[in-house]
Amino acid sequence: MKIAIVTLDGFNEIDSFVALSILNRAKADGVTAAITAPGETVTSMNGVTVSVQKPMSFVREADAVLLGSGIHTRTHIDDTAIMRELALDPSRQLIGAQCSGVLFLYRLGLLPATITTDTKTRPLLARTDTVVEDRPLVAQGNIVTSGGCLSSSYLAGWFLTKAVGIDKAMSVLETVAPVGQRSQFGKQAREIIGKQLDVPAKRPLYC
Repeated sequence: MKIAIVTLDGFNEIDSFVALSILNRAKADGVTAAITAPGETVTSMNGVTVSVQKPMSFVREADAVLLGSGIHTRTHIDDTAIMRELALDPSRQLIGAQCSGVLFLYRLGLLPATITTDTKTRPLLARTDTVVEDRPLVAQGNIVTSGGCLSSSYLAGWFLTKAVGIDKAMSVLETVAPVGQRSQFGKQAREIIGKQLDVPAKRPLYC
């Protein structure tokens, strides 16, 4: 599984880097993730500049796409060049959006009937028919949303579960668990992710 982690200027480091680290721990099982953005470098919300690993065109060929959040998301969704590259296809791709990343889904007409997001983004969706739940992870069909920065581990775990099965996915997640909390963290992650497997969409994904 090839995964594009869409990482734009002003991005939240936790969203992109945590997912990148967790997902690439399954390389032996054919899972690879890459920081994907326009240009050669991208700068985070706290001024960390990193090299881009894949161009935005990689989004079209990726098996899965993760849309992270950031402080400039509302500007990015009005950027026609960026949105043109986000030619997402939930019929063949897994699509994940964290926190304000759900605004990309909204602009693309791919926002599911039920999602989760962070508290700052939630009011922006008040006029839509979408139900925003107070859960770290919500999936419908091939689209999954997560809310809160540290939900990135669950989001990455959901992708891994789809790729290699929940047992292997949990083994990977346990490698990042705090010392002394491996069993507790693994149990919680399995419960949260397990509840979101094979949840059908409640309405057509395309609006």
